[in-house]
Amino acid sequence: MKTIRLCAAAFVAVFTLIINASAADSPAVASAAPTSSAAADPTGNWKWSITPPNSGQSFESTAKLVFKDAKLTGTVTGRMGETAISDASFGPDGAIAFSVVRERDGQKFVVKYAGKLVGDAIKGTIDFPGFGGGDPSKMDWSATRTK
Repeated sequence: MKTIRLCAAAFVAVFTLIINASAADSPAVASAAPTSSAAADPTGNWKWSITPPNSGQSFESTAKLVFKDAKLTGTVTGRMGETAISDASFGPDGAIAFSVVRERDGQKFVVKYAGKLVGDAIKGTIDFPGFGGGDPSKMDWSATRTK
């Protein structure tokens, strides 16, 4: 009786291996679901809107991000024009960060973005420097990938 059970278990194991191996080779099955690395890729166009404290105005911004060869590059476009990102990073856990150097009234300043990519959304914060002797400020940031 033990021999029959062992043979049956071996048959089931071999059958399962054959099915799994043929499914992995099948183009229809292989392309049916994205790989985890494709799902965690920030490449694309992003859009968000912010309302700075005490301004009463909302401002829309967009970003074009490219993640290639483990390097994040791109541009951010807003009311002050298009600017390349710098100090950019993207981790396997979805952590994303980059800076944008802007100029206002002849003074350069750095805006820092940090967040976490989940699907087609990035949620995190934007750090603004203090202007005119004011204190630095931080705002929530929520960007959505556009199609």
